Amino acid sequence: MSGVAATIKVMPENVETDLNALKQKLREVTPAGAKVNGEIVEQPIAFGLKALIVTVIVEDGEGGTEGVEAAYESTPGVAGIQIMEMDRL
Repeated sequence: MSGVAATIKVMPENVETDLNALKQKLREVTPAGAKVNGEIVEQPIAFGLKALIVTVIVEDGEGGTEGVEAAYESTPGVAGIQIMEMDRL
């Protein structure tokens, strides 16, 4: 089975959201079988709001990134997520 690298944009609830704490939470809730690859990068959006760009590596099996997506969407402080890019390794 091969792996998949997925780049995910995580939108915080508002500009007051502590991005460093949110980065730590995202690392903690990343499910077993997936791992955060490299640093979580802040991307300016508008009016002081910044998105977090997370690259995760998951096995290309049943469900793919669904577990990661569900974990991130249910994390306190997250308004929503978007898969930006997905590549087979």
